[in-house]
Amino acid sequence: MMGMEFVGVFGLILLVLIVWAGLHIVQSNASMGGKVIWIVVLLVFPFLGFLAWLLFGPRKV
Repeated sequence: MMGMEFVGVFGLILLVLIVWAGLHIVQSNASMGGKVIWIVVLLVFPFLGFLAWLLFGPRKV
């Protein structure tokens, strides 16, 4: 049973991180095309998309 609880908590944390990243993407100064690409990557590859956005995504200056 411990494994199921871990998966549930991990899934909830991942969902929160994806929503947080999505909000930051929408509010960023990136072009509309860039925002769309980042959102698609985030939705298609949730964990890897989040890590990629964290490392390579638009930065606020």
